[in-house]
Amino acid sequence: MKKRLILPLIYIAIGMSCSSKAQTSNTISSISDKKATPETKILYKNLTKLSNKAILFGHQDDLAYGVNWKYEAGRSDVKDVTGEYPAVYGWDLGGLENKSEKNIDGIPFDKMRQYIKDGHSRGGIITLSWHCDNPLTGKNAWDITPKSLVSALPGGKSHEKFKSWLDEAAKYILTLKDKNGKPIPILYRPYHELTGTWFWWCKNNASPEEFKTLWKFTYDYFQMKGIHNLIYVYNTADFKSKEEFLEYYPGSDYADVLSFDNYQYNDPTKDNSFIENCQRQFKIMDDIAKEQNKIMAFAETGYEAIPYDKWWTNTLLKAIGDYKISYVLVWRNHGWQENEKKMHYYSPYKGQVSEKDFVDFYKLDQILFEKEAAKEKLYKK
Repeated sequence: MKKRLILPLIYIAIGMSCSSKAQTSNTISSISDKKATPETKILYKNLTKLSNKAILFGHQDDLAYGVNWKYEAGRSDVKDVTGEYPAVYGWDLGGLENKSEKNIDGIPFDKMRQYIKDGHSRGGIITLSWHCDNPLTGKNAWDITPKSLVSALPGGKSHEKFKSWLDEAAKYILTLKDKNGKPIPILYRPYHELTGTWFWWCKNNASPEEFKTLWKFTYDYFQMKGIHNLIYVYNTADFKSKEEFLEYYPGSDYADVLSFDNYQYNDPTKDNSFIENCQRQFKIMDDIAKEQNKIMAFAETGYEAIPYDKWWTNTLLKAIGDYKISYVLVWRNHGWQENEKKMHYYSPYKGQVSEKDFVDFYKLDQILFEKEAAKEKLYKK
């Protein structure tokens, strides 16, 4: 059993004292899918309860590759450093729409399926995003040709093509089953960072009603395909008000988790803007979560190459503050990125400058990795 570390948090005041900051106290809410599998309902209920006392740590593509390695059985940069896997595994469906054998990150879908099964079998949580190609142009998700989103809607130029893409995703999701043949509960995060401007589904490419129609159509289409193991994660990029966060929100009957993505770009020893922005957004989202009776997540974050040796305990923890969130996930450890001539990773590897601080972060009582998550029996009543 590992020795746990209790580290006091130091919060930055943003127009209020720390003691006056609201805290989420989640009551048990109902999952939006009324036909959700028993296991999916149980996971959602248990995540709601757990978020009042702890935060699950996640990492994108954790089992597939890391810095200077790829497809080594049982390996993980997170595990190399801490001795333990993350509690949350992030994966992406990008590529399924073209019937590709590999996803957008080059991971064979067959391998990804097995990684998902492996993580789940140990008690880990699975979350899926989808960097889906532009249905109007056939280019990648970052192509923001006007009217691309509208083309995917019923009656739109690309609607039939888009439905065929949803078919491919549905077929794959339906293969994600545990050893007993039961569907693995999945935190599904479609159309992520929707308040940004860089994907074809972002708000600069559609009206609120058009986006909501896309979301609801996707939700209903998957239901029609017999998919009832998804917990839907509504995800934004930056937002400055409650109104902005909710402008494109499809409604509480179509979403289960509220979240945003935010990355560190500036030197945190000289610039507190990352912490301040996260705290501002958590305050807004916390108020909405109480009203909507939803749980929250920090769905994507990180500091590329982590040049600050205390980033985990002195920046990320402060960014989260005392808000009650279900999980925080950092992005993938791609390693050397040839086209940009730099290292691209968001979790430390052995010998990395923030390794020791990451171990301190791992030892915190309020941060759970896979073994602690398994002890919580999140898939049990």
